Amino acid sequence: MSDQLTAGVVGGSGFTGGELLRLLDGHPNFDVEQATSRSYERKTVGHVHPNLRHLDLRFTSPEDLESVDVLFTATPHGVSMEHIDAFQDAADTVVDLSADFRLSEAAQYDEWYDGHVCPEYLEQSEYALPELNRENLPGADLIAAGGCNATATILGLKPLFDAGILAGDEQVVVDVKVGSSEGGAGASKASSHAERSGIVRPYAPTGHRHEAEIEEYLGLSVSFTVHAVDMVRGAAATCHVFPDGPVSKGDMWKAFRGSYGDEPFMRTVAGGGGVYRYPEPKSVAGTNFGEVGFEVDPGNRRLVVFSAIDNMMKGSAGQAVHAANIALGLDETAGLDFTGFHPVGSP
Repeated sequence: MSDQLTAGVVGGSGFTGGELLRLLDGHPNFDVEQATSRSYERKTVGHVHPNLRHLDLRFTSPEDLESVDVLFTATPHGVSMEHIDAFQDAADTVVDLSADFRLSEAAQYDEWYDGHVCPEYLEQSEYALPELNRENLPGADLIAAGGCNATATILGLKPLFDAGILAGDEQVVVDVKVGSSEGGAGASKASSHAERSGIVRPYAPTGHRHEAEIEEYLGLSVSFTVHAVDMVRGAAATCHVFPDGPVSKGDMWKAFRGSYGDEPFMRTVAGGGGVYRYPEPKSVAGTNFGEVGFEVDPGNRRLVVFSAIDNMMKGSAGQAVHAANIALGLDETAGLDFTGFHPVGSP
């Protein structure tokens, strides 16, 4: 395959669509040929995304897709499944950032979403998270980016399964704090500044849809709660794990180093010196890095596992580009090997 590939973005005017365009603009192997938006058709990309004012690109209608090598689809849930045939006609590789192809069974969509109109595509799709599914990504032609809350949780808990500390029948309680960008660019009463500023708001105390991904890919049923907090970017998961037997700090270090020692975008931060002693979204804002860490609470027979990502990067657009790199045989870090800022304000 040629090292230079063409790319398009469906839904380019949303937050994750803008992140995709930012990443693809700086990617050494992708040339952006098209970005679509119904609301901003014929407007420049910079009209919506001021950080991309230098791009000589205007939004076009999603009904007029150009032929490209890779099509990234940043659409609301339910849209991609309706248009997957058109997407695959336009591109050899489709990377979808919605929930439409994340799960493997139609029954899961009946339970967690509103059903599925083309379940025959589910078995063809590959979950995008490379730290979990790298071996199945090369050559994949339909890739589904994981949900940001599920991504943060899976990254935190996966080392415990890899090391045999967890088997799947233990009690695990997960509390996730997320920023406002998770709600997307559309306005609502809850997202206005007066209502959103200063909050720590439980918005999904039980029954969050991302539980389905955690259960499928880790084989674990978790008690899962999500809070909206006063930041723009970021998802921070705190997982309270109650293993069946004693686990030492040495066991935990061995588990996390074993899972992530060779991963280019994972960092383990577990109670060292300095101000940032555990994972924080602020430390990874704007990047494809994920941070994980832990503490051992032997008195309560509990492990506390932390993970932090940028929800629009590692939890969405960055994950999508990372998976596309692997699927297409490119350097997997291409277009993603940059760090964030320090100091920086609220992410």
